[in-house]
Amino acid sequence: MLPLKITPISDAQLKMWSDLDLQNDTIPGMGVDRTYTEIIKNRKGQKVIVGVIDSGVDIEHEDLKNVIWTNPGEIAGNNKDDDGNGYVDDIHGWNFLGDIVAENLEYVRIVKKLNTKYEGKTEASVSAADREEFALYQKAKAEMSKEIEQTNANVTQYTGILSQLKPAHAAMTKKLGKADYSKADLAGITNPTEAEQQQIGLLTQMLNYDDTIPAFIKQVEGGVSYFQGRLDSHFNMDRNFRAEVLKDDADDASTKYYGNNDVDGPDPKKEDAKHGTHVSGIIAAQRNNGVGMNGVAQNVEIMVVRAVPDGDEYDKDIANAIRYAVDNGAKVINTSFGKYYSTHPEWVIDAIKYAAKKDVLIVNAAGNEGINLDENIVYPNDQTKTGAEYSDTFLTVGALNYKYGGELVANFSNYGKTNVDVFGPGVKIWATTPLNTYEYLQGTSMAAPNVAGVAAMIRSYYPKLSAKQVKQVLMDSGLTTKTPVVLGGDPSNTAPFSSISTSGKMVNMYNAFIMASKM
Repeated sequence: MLPLKITPISDAQLKMWSDLDLQNDTIPGMGVDRTYTEIIKNRKGQKVIVGVIDSGVDIEHEDLKNVIWTNPGEIAGNNKDDDGNGYVDDIHGWNFLGDIVAENLEYVRIVKKLNTKYEGKTEASVSAADREEFALYQKAKAEMSKEIEQTNANVTQYTGILSQLKPAHAAMTKKLGKADYSKADLAGITNPTEAEQQQIGLLTQMLNYDDTIPAFIKQVEGGVSYFQGRLDSHFNMDRNFRAEVLKDDADDASTKYYGNNDVDGPDPKKEDAKHGTHVSGIIAAQRNNGVGMNGVAQNVEIMVVRAVPDGDEYDKDIANAIRYAVDNGAKVINTSFGKYYSTHPEWVIDAIKYAAKKDVLIVNAAGNEGINLDENIVYPNDQTKTGAEYSDTFLTVGALNYKYGGELVANFSNYGKTNVDVFGPGVKIWATTPLNTYEYLQGTSMAAPNVAGVAAMIRSYYPKLSAKQVKQVLMDSGLTTKTPVVLGGDPSNTAPFSSISTSGKMVNMYNAFIMASKM
């Protein structure tokens, strides 16, 4: 029986908890540090290229610049396709989005496309041949209306908070002679007027959410701009971002050579590359260089494939991104993205099968809605409707929390006995963010690269193992627990940990190395 952790996790442990070991540290990390000290020691592995299909990566980051893949067949800046792969000057990868940052969600694109055909129609007035498409249109439209209503409500709520908060803060700043006053300062005000009493009540309550009121105001303003941004992009019915910016048809699979080689994207602040930069750091931030943090893997080069906008990715871009990574030497591909509507799923499935045929392992995030994927389809995936798999080299990863026990599974993580393969660390993961910064982010988006890092290490030190064997090692060598876990953050919904993924296990690098060595 593994011990439960009684003492709270320290800040130092939190920053590297996914490297720790359940047996030694009672924290459900992957045993990374233990593997390096006890098994790898001074052994040399082979170089492994990991394709990161994401929002772009800050390739100049202090902790990533030395681990970015450079295309050996391409001469930088000569504006020629030296290696003849169809992509001009693809030095560090390719950007299939060009200068696109914001995008619609897939169900909004579906509504736009089918609106003229079905608006105002009933099922009875639609031909039998169109019934399925009409049902999709109705479902997408209902989802869109619900989400827009919720987003508008959030904008109204946050704007309302600011309209009360700012004048109250201005008044107290003037009265107290400082902006970073505390609850104690507010409580110490003698003989407040009726207006001041209301202001003190409001500000005291808001200080529960942040250390200072200016910091909280910044948080709320961030919320307003986030939700307003969603209304301007995710749900925008008037703009076709792809046609305007990229001049490419998302419904025409025959074009493959579009976009550019700017793999960190068009934003000079690289804000849009935050997600991909964090994912890359988890996998391969340079180890033991005295800056930042250590990635899971050494001997790894990150190939950057930008294909995930702020909004939903296009199936065409994802299919082309997978093929690009496979054709240019990636042995592991990380796919930390997903959506619940897909207009050309067969293109992505063909690319997943292509990766399997070429012995490439795809490590995929399960998604963050806290739902059972055996009852809901998410894209990309490798499942047929019957539960059989299209590919034996596609590994879907759910997210673990650092608390061992009932809260072991992240409250946001999707799960599923057939559709999720394994679990890896995904709550409060410290890693690289653009312009030489570091942050905690969380999601199955962070669990997948943790596992992709382990996969890359096995491919580096046991190069004779196939992608299929590496997937099997990751699933079979993991740790399990008999503790029932809470699912979707709902205390009334619990299940044995062993029953919420195909393997019933959490990835453990130490055990994976031992098992791989015996194969």
